[in-house]
This record gives sequence, structure tokens and C-alpha cells, in this order.
Amino acid sequence: MSSHHEHPMPVRGEFFTNGTKVIFFLMLVGLSVTLYRFIAGLGAVTNLNNGYGWGIWIAIDVACGVALAAGGFMTALIAEIFHKEKYHVLTRPALLTAMLGYTFVAIGVMTDLGRWYNIWHPMIPSMWQGNSALFEVGICVMSYVTVLYIEFLPIVVEHFKAKFKASPPVTSFTRLISTVLNIADKTLGKVIKLFIIAGVVLSCMHQSSLGTLMVLAPTKMHPLWYTNVLPLLFLLSAFAVGFPMVIFESLIASRSFKLQPETKILGKLARYTPVLLMVYLAVKVIDMTLRNAWGYVFEFSMESWFWLAEVIIGCVVPIVLLSFAKYRYKPLTLFLSASAVILGVALNRINVFLIAYTPLYYEGTYFPSFTEIMVTVGFICTLVILYRVIVMYLPVISQPDTDSPDAIVNQLKNTQVTQ
Repeated sequence: MSSHHEHPMPVRGEFFTNGTKVIFFLMLVGLSVTLYRFIAGLGAVTNLNNGYGWGIWIAIDVACGVALAAGGFMTALIAEIFHKEKYHVLTRPALLTAMLGYTFVAIGVMTDLGRWYNIWHPMIPSMWQGNSALFEVGICVMSYVTVLYIEFLPIVVEHFKAKFKASPPVTSFTRLISTVLNIADKTLGKVIKLFIIAGVVLSCMHQSSLGTLMVLAPTKMHPLWYTNVLPLLFLLSAFAVGFPMVIFESLIASRSFKLQPETKILGKLARYTPVLLMVYLAVKVIDMTLRNAWGYVFEFSMESWFWLAEVIIGCVVPIVLLSFAKYRYKPLTLFLSASAVILGVALNRINVFLIAYTPLYYEGTYFPSFTEIMVTVGFICTLVILYRVIVMYLPVISQPDTDSPDAIVNQLKNTQVTQ
């Protein structure tokens, strides 16, 4: 699809498709269980115990959520800071995904806290603990969520400015709103670059600090994953998964909304992924060698199989596939490669926070309860529904002008598919 005639605009189409109805139902179930958790407490809905103080809500909702939201700062980095203008069509959807992702990371943390009503404490300077890695993560995530919403404001302002332009203000109140929107538009245009830079810096800080959390537990982690360079590995893996997450989201959205996929621009973006993955894998291999940890890989224990799955699925397979141009520009192989990277990084976070972790005092194994799983499923489904609502109301996804040749071709293809 040529970007020459493209502009961000609300997506048109039916909101409640068959798939959306299923996702909406799962969202309602998950949110109902979440509400019950806040009323009845952790013990009523989780299988956590004194040995396992956290489970999938931290490993998946928080650790995986933070990593998979890296597409926002990676796209901002390449398009806005490195001035790769051709990737601008991807920045708004990536920003929205990151904004929603981090919002639910914060909600996931609150859900996991025993005293969830005290989540506001890190905002009070008298309660700060500068020596805590978790405090640094909390402050950075709160700051970055704020930055993301500020970065998203120009999209909201643009939408309402267009509405006022279509129907000019006729009362003093609407004229006041129009003036406020114009001032906001000019002000945001002048300062938004600062927030983009701040967002990239904050992301790098807390992506690595999540790894620091587990460096503090050398006696509780399996040697396959415990290393002093865990913060660096977390940061490098976040770099590597950023673009695949953008590709995954773009292809899913194109399919869902019956749009022509941005295969050409996504294929160009995918060129960076093998390089980033190879850097991450090289550091991992060097670290394993220096620690003499390769023996654990060939024990063929449960931990070694999980480690091999993480490396082969998340690194080796996508490096091979994305190193060839013929695979980068095919939607199916591009989608599978991006999915493999995402699955590999998700496995890494689950491995570090769950599989590698063994409490000092055994009080039974941990496996998430059905209600725990439903809370996580509910959060994911809510994110999907909110994404759908926003892109159908605000100018987020770039689409061809209705009178451009690209749009005419798209309409003919969609008509043929419908028939």
C-alpha cells in the first residue's frame, strides 16, 4: 500500500464481529473475577502461597506486558529521533498499543498487591526507597504511562479540531473549546519531541530494572537464568521484540478491519530484527560460556527444555526467517516470525519469574488457578476491545484517501471477498 495517499483516520466497519463477541464475553468474565478478587482478597482467587508470592499476574501481566509494549518507544526512536520518515504510518498504532499495554501493567500490579489500595504510596516522597529496584521500576512505569498519554493527546486534539472544522462553533462555549484546542495543538507541537525523548529514556530504565529484580535472588533462581547481566539481557530482548510487536499488531489490525496490510513498510522494519536478536543472543551465549552454565542445558530437565524453547523459538527461528527478503515481504511468514519473537520473549519472562524461581522453603508447587488465568485473559481481552473502540473513533490507523487509486482497489477487493 503506498503511503503517499495515506492519512490517519477512524476505521469504518462493524464493531461486533463474531470474534469481537467472543473477546467481549471473555472480557466480562475476566473483569468480574477481577472485581471479586478486590472484594474477597488474593487467597480467594489465586494459588499463591508463602513460598510463591507472585504468579502469572507478575510474570505475564507485568513482566511480559512491559516487554511487549516496547513497540511504542522503539517506533518513536526510529521514526521521530532517527528521522526515518517512512515509518511514521506505524507510530500511532504502536503508541496506542504501548499506552494500553502500560495501563494494564499498572492495573496488573495493583491486582497483585495484597494491599492494593496503597498503590499510590510511591508518589509520596517521604515513602521513597532509593535503594529498591522495584521502586525504580514503579516510578519509571508511572512516569512513562503519563508520558504516553501526553504523546497520545495530539491525536485526540486533531480529532476534535476536525469536528469543529466540519461544523464551525456557533456559541461562545464551542468557540472557547475551539480556542483551547488550537492552543493545545500549538503547544503540544512545540514540546512533544521532549516527551518522546523522555519516553525512550524511561523505557530503557525500567526495561532493564525488571531484570535487576531477579538479580537480588541468587539463591532462588536456576543457574540457566541467574546472571548479573540479567538487566542487560532484559533491555536487549525488549529492543528485539519492539518491531515484531508493531508488525504483529499491524497485521492483526489489517486482517480484523479488512485493510490492505502494510507489507512493504513492515518488511523494511523487519530488517532490523535479526540484527537486534543476534546481539541479544550473542550476549546470552557469551554470558552462558563465562558462567560455565552450558552443562545445565544438556541435563534435559524441565528447566533446560524451557530454556531451549525460549532460545530456539524466540531467536534462532526468526533470525533465519527474517534474514531472507523473500520471507520478510510475505504477510504469513512475516506474521509467523514476529509471533515467534513475541513468544520467545514472553517465554523468557515467564522462565525468569516462574520456571527459574524456587523458594527457599518448600510449601508446595505453584500452578495458576482458573480464576487467576481468567483475570489475565480478561485484561488482554479488555485491551483488545479498547484498541478497537479507539481506532474506530480516533485517527490512529493510516488509510488511503477515499478518492485515491489505492482506496478504489481496496474497495474492489473487499467487495469481491464479501461476495
